[in-house]
Amino acid sequence: MTSITLSRICWATPDGHVVLNDLDLNFGQERTGLVGRNGIGKSTLLKIITGELQPLAGGIRANGTFGLLKQSVQPDERETVADLFGVARALALLRRAEAGAADAEELADADWTLADRIIAALGRVGLDAGPDTRLTELSGGQRTRASLAAAVFAAPDFLLLDEPTNNLDRPGREAVIALLAGWRAGAIVVSHDRELLDRMDAIVELTSLGATRYGGNWTRYRERKATELEAAQQDLAHAETQAAEVRRKTQRAAEQKDRWDAAGSRKAAQGDMPRILLGTRKSNAEASRGAGAKLADRQRAEAQAALASARSRIEILRDLSVALPSTGLPPNRTVLRLDGVTAGHDPGDPVIRDLSFTIEGPERVAIVGPNGSGKTTLVTLIAGGIPPVRGTVSVAVDFALLDQRVGILEPAASILDNFRRLNPGETDNACRAALARFLFRADAALQQVGTLSGGQTLRAGLACVLGGTRPPALLILDEPTNHLDIESIEAMEAGLRSYDGAILLVSHDEAFMTNIGIVRRLDLAPPDGQRM
Repeated sequence: MTSITLSRICWATPDGHVVLNDLDLNFGQERTGLVGRNGIGKSTLLKIITGELQPLAGGIRANGTFGLLKQSVQPDERETVADLFGVARALALLRRAEAGAADAEELADADWTLADRIIAALGRVGLDAGPDTRLTELSGGQRTRASLAAAVFAAPDFLLLDEPTNNLDRPGREAVIALLAGWRAGAIVVSHDRELLDRMDAIVELTSLGATRYGGNWTRYRERKATELEAAQQDLAHAETQAAEVRRKTQRAAEQKDRWDAAGSRKAAQGDMPRILLGTRKSNAEASRGAGAKLADRQRAEAQAALASARSRIEILRDLSVALPSTGLPPNRTVLRLDGVTAGHDPGDPVIRDLSFTIEGPERVAIVGPNGSGKTTLVTLIAGGIPPVRGTVSVAVDFALLDQRVGILEPAASILDNFRRLNPGETDNACRAALARFLFRADAALQQVGTLSGGQTLRAGLACVLGGTRPPALLILDEPTNHLDIESIEAMEAGLRSYDGAILLVSHDEAFMTNIGIVRRLDLAPPDGQRM
């Protein structure tokens, strides 16, 4: 029977930060959602299972084959879908055979159904492409779909999926959900997509306290989690009350004993008590004091043990809280204007044609459309990354772009150094305070950006862009929720609701768009003749 068993797994970063400690887990032939806060070790756990990372301690026993989908695919210009599927050599053999250039031994190994099976696998995730399609011709979401098709192509015993719905449009998300709904082998899915997690058979939550398995889907997990948390909080409150009561009783007993001792000393000083009786009372007092001290120590130890036990059931989490200063943007100020713009990374084949639109004041506009329709191209154009082929682009206010890779940050520099670079003139105390609001406190601010998880990197980007004294009047966000855990998404929603500047957002997350108050949508049509 196929299974994955992890026993007492420990892993730490090169600088000694412990990520996984004494972890025991077992995965069988069911769909398991792996959830937890950014940086808690979800992607690390997948890498340990596949052997990409070696644990510092513990053992892994895996019976079965794996199909792996990583968080992102950064292709070489020459790479094709066939390379992603790992069948480039097999297809090259077929071409040699068709040209009459293959020998008899090679022909014996030829798989004449290969190309058709690749196309069928791509169709299963709703992607109209072929083995020879270059990966650079696909959008980020289309590459994610192609990677998922490659992961299931060999019918593995376990699918290991790291954020499979990131970068996907609505049809793409539905294709992933449908694929997993019909998957009958094992699957471990790292995700913050609540709709996808509701299709799971079990949820495993990673916290700083370890791993806990919950039978059922996301909705059932949340219900049980809420019940457990309420009970744990009640136990903690009771333990805190008991510990406080022990402290009060111990203090009262000590004060009473001091009064008795003082009274005895005064009486002895008056000289009206026999010496032998004084000695007996002194001995009794010392014995009583010793016994009282032992009793008090035992009661305090028991109270503290109960308190520690109650606290161990609750992971102490600091919520991300974003309080932003005003941008000073007037209501009727023209923020952005595009007039008759045609643009694209390939000027000979522009993806955006004759587009005009305007944003005024603190409007909140979402750019929507299927993968490949030009959403990221449009924000790159607005940010000055590419010039228009025709038309004009005018940005009338200061702005900041947070793209999917958070390219505004230098990976080799620390979070603090990036903040200083992007916010010149801020004092060291102001820099530290701003980063602390985004949970990068003390030494956490000194982490190198290139070592952060995807969610931590986005949080660092938000801190560096929005944490200064005067945030930009226009914030351009390209799929900002892709790498955030659910708690951080909700905190970002709260922060952006208090932001008084204009927002231009690319997103497929309907709940996020609703919660930050998007008032208008710019719907980009798909490229001519392309099926999404």
